[in-house]
Amino acid sequence: MEGFGMGTDLATFLAVYGAIFDGDLTSYSIGGPVPSLISSLGLLGEPEGLSGSHNKYEGDVSPIKGDLYVYGNDYLTQLSQFTALYELGQGNGDSIDLEVLTNYRVTRFQESVSGNPYFFNAPFSGVIASPAAWSFIYRFMANKSEEHPQGLLTGDVLKSFYAISGDYPNFIYKAGLTITNFYPVAPSQTNTFTGLDPANLTGGVYNADMLLEGNNALCYGIELTLMEAPDILSGLYSDVDSAVDALGTEINKVTDSLGCPKLNSINKGQFDQYPGYSKLNSDGTY
Repeated sequence: MEGFGMGTDLATFLAVYGAIFDGDLTSYSIGGPVPSLISSLGLLGEPEGLSGSHNKYEGDVSPIKGDLYVYGNDYLTQLSQFTALYELGQGNGDSIDLEVLTNYRVTRFQESVSGNPYFFNAPFSGVIASPAAWSFIYRFMANKSEEHPQGLLTGDVLKSFYAISGDYPNFIYKAGLTITNFYPVAPSQTNTFTGLDPANLTGGVYNADMLLEGNNALCYGIELTLMEAPDILSGLYSDVDSAVDALGTEINKVTDSLGCPKLNSINKGQFDQYPGYSKLNSDGTY
């Protein structure tokens, strides 16, 4: 929080969410299980950390990391994606700002639609975490100064954060360097991505128009997370209720402060026909 200026409320929510969905309720790793996690709290399986959190915390359409099904991993930097973002920044006067990131996110979304037959834009990882991750690039990585109080993110700074060396276009990546309704579609094919109608999913508590108003889009994604939690967590915890209760406590703090409409249930069965959801294993692999 001190290093990047993230608010305590957001940091706490994300930490609790990660510990529940990708750890042992109290902690979680960046990549894979650690010994302290394996024997605690009645776990039915090994918590896989952030690198095994596909469609739970992490999702496709990442700016720099590849889609899981396409590349076989969701944590390695893809130089083609980095280069594309770098080029957009250079075309903007060596400045990667929110407009540049928004335009590139549209491109990446279409790339996933057209190239990833297992692309699934999950309620939390797609609706909440993905847009946040994109904005974090500018909000957290940009250098603040008197001249640029909102921050300036140059290509060189971007390179340092993503462990990239070399000169354009001959970049080198060294991993670990410090610093709406569902419609009938053919499953497991590209260019078949179909949105959902929030009214059908939530029993009318939310609809598409409402999501454009105030904090409703954020409320929608956060509350869907709690509705999905029992199914997602059932393969990891023997006592699912404790995990859900812990998550619910933090979610209710956020939704109460935002004045969110109360969502009591969703129709989860409509997800089952989509391979990006139904074929994902509990360890975050296909």
